[in-house]
Amino acid sequence: MLLTAHRPTIERALYADMTQIARFSAHLLHRPLRSYQFEVAAAIVDSVLRAKGLTFAVMMSRQAGKNETSAHVEAFLLNYFRRRGGNIVKVSPTFKPQTINSLLRLQALYEASDLPAAEGQHGYMLAVGRARCSFYSGAPGANVVGATADLLLEADEAQDLDPVKWNKEFRPMGASTNVTSVLWGTAWTADTLLAETVRALRRQEQTDGQRRVFVVPWPRVAQEVPAYGAYVRAEIARLGPGHPLVRTQYELEEIEARGGMFKPATRVLMQGEHPRARTPQGPGPYLLTLDVAGEAEDQTEGALLRATEPRRDSTALTVFRVGFLKSGLPVFSVLDRYYWTGTPHHELLPAIVRLAELWRPEQLIVDATGIGAGLTSFLRAELGSRVVPFVFTSESKSRLGWDLLALCTSGRFRDHAPDDSAEYAQFWREVAAADYEVVDTPSRRMRWGVADPRVHDDLLISAALVAAAAGLSPRHEPAVIEATDPLSALSAQPSALAN
Repeated sequence: MLLTAHRPTIERALYADMTQIARFSAHLLHRPLRSYQFEVAAAIVDSVLRAKGLTFAVMMSRQAGKNETSAHVEAFLLNYFRRRGGNIVKVSPTFKPQTINSLLRLQALYEASDLPAAEGQHGYMLAVGRARCSFYSGAPGANVVGATADLLLEADEAQDLDPVKWNKEFRPMGASTNVTSVLWGTAWTADTLLAETVRALRRQEQTDGQRRVFVVPWPRVAQEVPAYGAYVRAEIARLGPGHPLVRTQYELEEIEARGGMFKPATRVLMQGEHPRARTPQGPGPYLLTLDVAGEAEDQTEGALLRATEPRRDSTALTVFRVGFLKSGLPVFSVLDRYYWTGTPHHELLPAIVRLAELWRPEQLIVDATGIGAGLTSFLRAELGSRVVPFVFTSESKSRLGWDLLALCTSGRFRDHAPDDSAEYAQFWREVAAADYEVVDTPSRRMRWGVADPRVHDDLLISAALVAAAAGLSPRHEPAVIEATDPLSALSAQPSALAN
């Protein structure tokens, strides 16, 4: 309890006792903070108790304990100010599940501690004595009632919050009290609320030397949690070090919101050394992927029609051989390509069936969107369950794009060696022309394709469908045993990192 008459004495004592939250976490919550968590928590608590009114930006790699740290700070402040009273306001991008999860995490922390349980109020508050923490949704359409934050104002996953809504509706909640504010999150694009805040705080740090930005990438976490390091290294092997999710979620680097989809370094990884093959080479398994186009009324030869009308939609088929790394991750090597422009589907059907008989693929993944549904149905009648339909929606295409990038940036998509074929040249023309744009930030939706009016993306889409392959098993190789997720084991420990 701070009494005005004794404020200088108490402030000096608190300043000398900045490690108090470390003892609070270890002795009362029974969940000791790791060192990188403690330095963040100590800075926030110091600003609150000394009424500094600082703003902090905290970025921790995915599953490193960011939300755990936030909950410890909230629990400490609620307990410290339980008699005097005060308000914490926490904002999340969505009510369900993020706002609810924040409330439940703090509630569970109290229930497992030596402290009296926090009291739920009105469905969105937790109270400890006269102090309380209110949890709000920062979704664009959410109605925010008037509130005052005089202890702490927090933005959870701040990279996903609308900057306009934050500055207009939430930031003023702490204006009259000069409240300490914390924006928690991970990196994403340069135009997010968190990224803009980090840049502003960096400028302030250069002016007065007061640390306001805390960045904890995965190697720092791995120093204290070796199992976490092993997990992230496996993720990097699966996704590739240049994958946007690796760069943002683990390395905490910003990426561009739009631009060329396949960077030069990625294209190098996509280029294999094996020759093109028109017939099966070895035991396989093999995979066929088919992007379906419409039909043309004329019967102009496909290559000629494609040359005269480069934006003309074509049906494209890609042949892959599937290999496996020692880790069990699949590697997809392109052996051959075909495309048909303007060919009626009743003529395509026997040609594709003949190719399936030649290659005997484990799966034939077919674009079953719109007009592709009919051809897919006929193919299933001929080839059975090996035919796997894929329906394009904004969500499914986004997932396919992210998964394709994971294959390419990790070196697990490998084209055949260069040749003088029109198909090879066309595919790489489409790769060079492919762009992406990240939209609907909380869902990480990616809109991608070829916008150049002189180029289509049929061979690229056909190749991308390989990212939808599932359930493939190695042949003539030992079975893959799934390892236990180390984070699941960590969550059972008292000092677990929960996010």
